Amino acid sequence: MADLKDFAEQLVNLTVKEVNELADILKDEYGIEPAAAAVAVAAGGGAAGGEAEAAEEKTEFDVILTAAGGSKLAVVKLVKELTGLGLKDAKDIVDSAPKAVKEAVSKDEAEGIKKSLEEAGAEVELK
Repeated sequence: MADLKDFAEQLVNLTVKEVNELADILKDEYGIEPAAAAVAVAAGGGAAGGEAEAAEEKTEFDVILTAAGGSKLAVVKLVKELTGLGLKDAKDIVDSAPKAVKEAVSKDEAEGIKKSLEEAGAEVELK
């Protein structure tokens, strides 16, 4: 049990850069998409001093759906797939645009999500 507490302490004290590296390792080597876990760990690490790093270089982006476009059903299905939400929740996001689809994701992930949504006909911006 003490080993798990030590491990948890190490995770909480990771910098934003270290969290992004960990997310890349989990994704590339193990096929795990750690989006929700990385956001939680990054929030904990940010409170411990990552704010200064965030001011130097923006490493986290929000993907904002500004409009569903002409193919609303395709956009709803894609939002459902990207977020892991249920169909109703995905539809609510699309209906209430402008709305964040994903928050605090890496630049590469944000650009990939933006490209996918734009290909489905949606209007998207990164913040």
